[in-house]
Amino acid sequence: MNTRHHTPIPDSTTLKPELHMRDTWDARAVSELIRSKCRFGETPAFLFVGKKEAELLREHLAEAFGSEAVTTLHQTYYMGLEVVEIGSESFLFTAGRKAIRTLQDPISRRPEWRDRETETMWQLRI
Repeated sequence: MNTRHHTPIPDSTTLKPELHMRDTWDARAVSELIRSKCRFGETPAFLFVGKKEAELLREHLAEAFGSEAVTTLHQTYYMGLEVVEIGSESFLFTAGRKAIRTLQDPISRRPEWRDRETETMWQLRI
């Protein structure tokens, strides 16, 4: 007999918000939250926001880019996280995992220094 165990998917009613916004978007608090959840080369992938936080984020982005540029948060990334609006009145939560891409220093990719005199002795010139 096969029995399936049903694990409920967490939602805004079973999860507690990780951050509460007041009257304005708090970019510093969001940044600290993201940093606190980064470990072992991974970072959160999604920023779930309720209606209140979505409106605050729109206002915050409109100040920087103009209100015409922020008509919707669909396919918007904020601090590297994809913004997902949910139907809850007030909610902010980070979730998912993605690997952190590390920038490589161009100097570290250079070949090791070689002595030209020694190197020329070993080259065959045609």
